[in-house]
Amino acid sequence: MLNRDTTNFIFWQVYDDTSEGRKVCTYYKLDLIPVVLVIDPITGQKMRSWCGMVQPESLLEDLIQFMDGGPRDYHATMSHKRPRGSSVTPQQKIKVSTDETNEDKEILRAIAASMESTKETVQTTSDDQASPTTDKEELCSTKKPAYPTLPDEPKGDRSLLCRVGVRLPDGRRVQRNFLRADPIQLLWSFCHSQLGEAESKPFRLTQPIPGASKSLDYDNKLTFEESGLANSMILVAWE
Repeated sequence: MLNRDTTNFIFWQVYDDTSEGRKVCTYYKLDLIPVVLVIDPITGQKMRSWCGMVQPESLLEDLIQFMDGGPRDYHATMSHKRPRGSSVTPQQKIKVSTDETNEDKEILRAIAASMESTKETVQTTSDDQASPTTDKEELCSTKKPAYPTLPDEPKGDRSLLCRVGVRLPDGRRVQRNFLRADPIQLLWSFCHSQLGEAESKPFRLTQPIPGASKSLDYDNKLTFEESGLANSMILVAWE
């Protein structure tokens, strides 16, 4: 589930009793296992950590703050926010990475190599290039889709619920609870309610999976539980 739902990250998993695991435990001073870390691949800095087992919906919510930009964007933002007279100078920050031992550098190089070998780009645009269409095609594209009525967001027993995150074409991220027994067609209804242009512009839904993206079929009659979409992240793109 972590591999499937954290495609904005390079997911690296290692046992604590391996040589790589011992290096990580020593470098980041880890006492409790299991632990999930968010690591800046540029500096090796620990950005966030969770000890023990973490529920997937909770992890996704906590990771949203890291999904709107890459590490270079973060450093660019922080460089503009650095106050005058700060006690931490750029030279001091650089020293954190240059004073590492060879073993520490090996960890960072392994992460960087993993990023290059598994890099995946998921790009959506809100402006499609215009192409010639017939009157019949234009009529089909402007036809308002008929999605099922979206009920009120369910609450109550968490074992009956699932949470789905959605990334919209304009970059916004929204989340909603569904019943695990609900049909996945309600996901289209929810996205339709979030897209102002959806009445005149068709869209498609994809599930980002490492190595490939899976397009979702609206005619699929499965439930969220049966389809595996429970507690996942979905991408919305214009057709």
